[in-house]
Amino acid sequence: MKITSQHTDAAVLQELASRLERRRIDANLTQAELAKQAGVSKRTIERIESGQSTDFALLIRTLRVLGLFDELDRLIPDLPQSPMSLLKQRGHERKRVGRARQGKERPANKAPTRAWKWGE
Repeated sequence: MKITSQHTDAAVLQELASRLERRRIDANLTQAELAKQAGVSKRTIERIESGQSTDFALLIRTLRVLGLFDELDRLIPDLPQSPMSLLKQRGHERKRVGRARQGKERPANKAPTRAWKWGE
């Protein structure tokens, strides 16, 4: 099955789990052998292969043993910042998102404040 954005999260997890299980079997490893080589528990491998949630670091260890670690770079490729953006930032890389403020207008979801008075 090709993974597409139309699939539910559960379906994607199940497909990835199935693919990892096939890779383990193709590598001629039992769950216990894979767990030992990856330095994780057998239960962790069972959870990964059943599509349950697992710690990302444990998944990375498992991918290393199965020879899939280098494929992670294609998962989220490193995109350099554009030259124009660097010029605008005077050579500094952006670290967070900011929005330009527009006058002193209040956001639509905030009620206008009124003067505070004693006894309220």
